[in-house]
Amino acid sequence: MKIAITEFMDLAAVDTLRARFSVVYDPQLVDRRADLFGLLDDVPALIVRNRTQVDAELLAAAPRLRVVGRLGVGLDNIDVAACKARGIKVIPATGANTRAVAEYVISTVMLLLRGAYLSSAAVAAGKWPRTQLSEGRETAGRTLGLVGFGSIGQLTAKLAMALGMRVLAYDPLLAADAPAWGESGVARRELDALLAEADAVSLHVPLTAQTRGLMDAARIGRMRAEAVLINTARGGIVDETALAEALRSGRLAGAALDVYAQEPLPEGSPLAAAPNLILTPHIGGLTRESNTRVSTMIAAGVADFLQAA
Repeated sequence: MKIAITEFMDLAAVDTLRARFSVVYDPQLVDRRADLFGLLDDVPALIVRNRTQVDAELLAAAPRLRVVGRLGVGLDNIDVAACKARGIKVIPATGANTRAVAEYVISTVMLLLRGAYLSSAAVAAGKWPRTQLSEGRETAGRTLGLVGFGSIGQLTAKLAMALGMRVLAYDPLLAADAPAWGESGVARRELDALLAEADAVSLHVPLTAQTRGLMDAARIGRMRAEAVLINTARGGIVDETALAEALRSGRLAGAALDVYAQEPLPEGSPLAAAPNLILTPHIGGLTRESNTRVSTMIAAGVADFLQAA
């Protein structure tokens, strides 16, 4: 049986699959869609990350496809309904990159609140902005607001509370009497109340019709002027133009984005040169350790499915 892997995967996990199956591993296939379609005719298993679009066109080119392994947790690049209708199993790497994302959030919250770590170019040029950078804030005693309180949000809350932060969360899908609230010590809030209280807001929701544009100009405007915003969830949840305007006007103190409405970020993006903004290329869930966990989990899941089928 053949497995096609279209984006990068831990090589040790690829080798475990090669020992049992015929594997086509080409991390650049995601950018050569015609080539990908050309090899899918006899492929029962496909392994992707977030850039490969498993849509109606791809599914039509893969008549023997039975399982899709997702090297990550978001499924917005996979037509899950169409896969279900075809009887195709979709396997995400649930939980395998939780710590990587949570640590990304906490580190960027600390960096943005302190405000001192974007001064390397100035200091290297002989400037000495010591007075300007002496107004940074400590995390202890600050309030972190989590929009979405699933496994990543819950671990982020635990790390934040260990630093002395107070944590609020909004999650309309989590019942008010769910054990997670009491067990975590996190206070439940409605979204607008959370935005008004938090010193830092971190997004942990999927991209859906309900969450697209969730952080628009109006909601960004409800945040505190000294607050910071972190998005490691999905592009499209934050209105990038509104965010850039808020940063340039000083209406928001800072932001960190790891995901974008269009990836890679297009030339001429409104985010270009916005102040107090950290931009990373969708790597919040990627560390050496998490890549090993994710790849191992998906390799095992896909292999077990194929052998049981």
